[in-house]
Amino acid sequence: MDTVILIVQLLVSVALVLIILSQVKEGSGGLFGAAQSTVRTRRGAEKTLFQLTIGLAVVFLVISIVVVRL
Repeated sequence: MDTVILIVQLLVSVALVLIILSQVKEGSGGLFGAAQSTVRTRRGAEKTLFQLTIGLAVVFLVISIVVVRL
């Protein structure tokens, strides 16, 4: 059971990293680029990726707490 939870946690963490890296804008200079000064709303695929990022982060947090408690 512990092995299954750890494998799921690994898969969620890899998916989270890939989704975060896919949201990096071309003009911002990469992973540690400068922040944009304009505020705008997210639409379409960008909004879906943003919501998926939040969901995966919550799932990762819950799985991490479960692993510590076991």
